[in-house]
Amino acid sequence: MKQITRETLSLFLPKRPRHAHKGSFGRVLVVAGSRRMCGAGFLCAKSALTAGAGLVFWALPQSMQPAFAASLPEAITVPLPENEKGELAAEGFSVLADLINRQRPSLLVVGPGMGESPLIEPLLFETNLPLVADADALNALARINDWPKKWKPSRPCIFTPHPGEMARLLKTQIAAAEADRICQAESLCRQTGGISILKASGTLVSGPEGESVQTWKNTTGGPALAKAGSGDVLAGVIAGLWAQLGTEQGFDSRTALQAALCGVYLHGLAGDLASLKRTDYAVLARDTADSIAAAFLEVLQ
Repeated sequence: MKQITRETLSLFLPKRPRHAHKGSFGRVLVVAGSRRMCGAGFLCAKSALTAGAGLVFWALPQSMQPAFAASLPEAITVPLPENEKGELAAEGFSVLADLINRQRPSLLVVGPGMGESPLIEPLLFETNLPLVADADALNALARINDWPKKWKPSRPCIFTPHPGEMARLLKTQIAAAEADRICQAESLCRQTGGISILKASGTLVSGPEGESVQTWKNTTGGPALAKAGSGDVLAGVIAGLWAQLGTEQGFDSRTALQAALCGVYLHGLAGDLASLKRTDYAVLARDTADSIAAAFLEVLQ
């Protein structure tokens, strides 16, 4: 098993050419949020922008759109119909299909704060964009019998489960031993052909390497990240990095792995830097998001 270190980022971190424009750095479509978990999409969209994506579209419940459009003016907000539970309604799929056709986003993030929205499943199975599947998208997959058999292994994808979500996806118990954690991360990778991120202390990233699977262990991050919303920040960071790498080099498992490796390291480092100011107790996910810039500075120096 390899380690994710600063040297890893020196190999894979996307470049920022001096004469580039926003189209050079990709377009991320974030579908996230509900009336009950309205901040999840905000954290994800903000983090994708902070990580360097050129454009971020954020599709969210229409009742939330005015407030969050003002809170995050850099994102292009897309109001969608919602159901009686305040979750994104299935009718929103046609709106997103039209947006995808017109705006050509580079990749899709699905899941943060979406609850049991009926919009999740069609986004997972009826679109072909490169995908970051997080949070409630993973829970939706876990509710489908034999879901890996229905998955398109040719679709570039990054899965970001925490230990409980991973256990539900694989229909098994939460892994306690390190060997079991590695086994689970690699199993998800093999079953889907995607990149598997098993979040925890010492986050694991598994991806295809030739005919086999290689696993990496992160060396940043700590208890400051053990707060609601941290995963939403991570999904956004990874999406922002993948938008850049994929636009430059192509959206495939190679650039997906590079984005995942850089993303988990920078996210962990941002949490570490935030804890220096606020302690491990007091760091909120928004503090981690606000520390992404400092994490980039430390890596680039």
